[in-house]
Amino acid sequence: MTGRSTLKTVPLAMVPPATPATTPTIGAQWLYVSTGALLGIVFVKSEVLSWYRIQEMFRFQSAYMYLVIASAVAVAALSVQLLRWLGRRTSDGEILAIPAKEMTPRGARYWLGGTLFGLGWGLLGACPGPIFALIGAGVTSMSVALLSALAGTWLYGALQSRLPQ
Repeated sequence: MTGRSTLKTVPLAMVPPATPATTPTIGAQWLYVSTGALLGIVFVKSEVLSWYRIQEMFRFQSAYMYLVIASAVAVAALSVQLLRWLGRRTSDGEILAIPAKEMTPRGARYWLGGTLFGLGWGLLGACPGPIFALIGAGVTSMSVALLSALAGTWLYGALQSRLPQ
């Protein structure tokens, strides 16, 4: 066994046609925006967006951020298992499943990506996820990070066909 997962090919005739995505209702959109705003407030108040907290983490001066990350991973893992045990499905009626990822040689895709992400996080002093919460909290310098993230996303989209996948 090489440790690589094998992908099964399915004959094209057996693949059901893609169904068009439904647009969320106005009520659902407000729920998403409200949940995001609440999460942003929690992030700001808990100081997980603080440049000082992030620097403490990268300098191994405090366990605070590591404990926050560990608790988030634990809650997510338990939540997914609970949803599976309860037999819940996605909004499209599909069974909840996390497909296995194909490993590249020596896992290079993961450690290179993680290294780049960590370097960017450490240099910027902020995780890219809560950029909007930081801008909303008055850290206007994060606008540069937002523009850089958008430029990087555009660049990846432009180069994606030339990159090893």
